[in-house]
Amino acid sequence: MVAAAVTARVVIDIWSDVMCPWCVIGYKHLEQALAELDGEIAATLRWQPFELNPDMPPQGEPRDAHIARKYGRSPEQFAEISNRISTLAAQAGFDMGWQGEGHPPPAMMWNTRRAHILLRWALETHGPDAQTRLKLALFRAHFQQRRNVSDPVVLLDIAAEAGFDRGGVEAALADDGLDGKVAWEEDRAFQMNITGVPAMVVNGRMLIPGAQDPATYAAILRQAVERAGDGASA
Repeated sequence: MVAAAVTARVVIDIWSDVMCPWCVIGYKHLEQALAELDGEIAATLRWQPFELNPDMPPQGEPRDAHIARKYGRSPEQFAEISNRISTLAAQAGFDMGWQGEGHPPPAMMWNTRRAHILLRWALETHGPDAQTRLKLALFRAHFQQRRNVSDPVVLLDIAAEAGFDRGGVEAALADDGLDGKVAWEEDRAFQMNITGVPAMVVNGRMLIPGAQDPATYAAILRQAVERAGDGASA
């Protein structure tokens, strides 16, 4: 009798920000890689905080003005980059276009600290799958619906729409302990020399920087499993 294949299990910590389009693309490519590896490798995903703009004021900043100020891009350069990102995201399975009714509001950049607090709460109280559900809801809210994900009331609505209890969400947003855990995870990223996102760490050891293609993710995950096996047999 041939022994049944054993599915290897890995934990992938993903440092990411809600404002980051490359994080959406990276996740969708990882999702495709894991579908290819179904039955061979299964992954537990945990989203970790990374604030691209921790000093962003409460009123936010128009996206175009923010890109021009922070990166020195001309309107023409920004349009070219934006079109490229939108095309890559669509190919990966995520439409960056406006999904609401009527004329779209201005695209904005927001402070994401509260969103990260909520994601930490979701992980601790509901587990990794629920946290991913909330993360995807936040991505959709920012990119497709252009909602203010720094506003506690908006965050309450987004989380409730994703199936979370409003009372629990409200308590989480007021929890200083969760805020401290977010700060600790951000410091951990700094200690690991993570300076951009997405950044994925497999089994706490193997860093995958940037948004890779599905084949690269699959190859790296196989390599991580092989290394873990080598360590177990040494």
